[in-house]
Amino acid sequence: MPRRLGNQTRRFVGGGNNSLAGIFHTKTRLTPILPVVLVLLGAFVILTHLYRHSGGFRDNSVISMVEGEFGCTFDVQMAIPYLRKTYGDGMHKVLHVGPDTCSVVSKLRKVKDVEAWGVEPYDIEDADMACNHLVKKGIVRVADIKFPLPYRPKSFSLIIISDAVDYLSPKYLNKTLQNLARLSADNLVIFTGYPGKLRVKSQHLSNFGRPAKMRSALWWARFFVQMSLEENEAAVMKFEQAASEGSYKPKCQVFHLNSYQ
Repeated sequence: MPRRLGNQTRRFVGGGNNSLAGIFHTKTRLTPILPVVLVLLGAFVILTHLYRHSGGFRDNSVISMVEGEFGCTFDVQMAIPYLRKTYGDGMHKVLHVGPDTCSVVSKLRKVKDVEAWGVEPYDIEDADMACNHLVKKGIVRVADIKFPLPYRPKSFSLIIISDAVDYLSPKYLNKTLQNLARLSADNLVIFTGYPGKLRVKSQHLSNFGRPAKMRSALWWARFFVQMSLEENEAAVMKFEQAASEGSYKPKCQVFHLNSYQ
């Protein structure tokens, strides 16, 4: 019996040494790779965090388009150079009203001799650092636009509205547009969706509690007459010419209006 055990032990040890040697050799080859993988993983996590929370990387309107959610706020950002050519010095003090207003205001404030403020009608709990900074400084406000905003009449030379009035019922639309028009000393520009062409964010729907209603150009024309808001024909021509020269074609309807005098 002792002899049989001894033979088994020798056979096990003999075979085991070769196996252990192979395993050890494999580990010596794989071990240097592990720290590299961990470093790359850690770098990925850090970059992802910075991308989501830094003010220099995030653009909500672009992210929305990638995710398949289209709105007029992106059109506003693209239209800024052409609005500048249209209104010139009449664009020195601008108020933007609509979602992702932080991105619009940031771009407007980079334009020479333009002061810009914004009103965000939706929650901005996931706002980046740059947006939170604008909110803390009072440049951007979060407010329900169905009620009068805390600005004096004719506080701004130009008011730009996008992706906001489409969610309002006729009852609130009348009052809201009147209040916004009174804040403008000169002009009002409205970016609104074409019927059946735009997809809107589900979060916007949940905040307003009703789906967006995209209205036709004819409907808006009648509404503006009812509201005693006149179309700024000179601005329409200048904007269309500037946009054509720049090969810019808005995906949204753009209305140029004179403010109440």
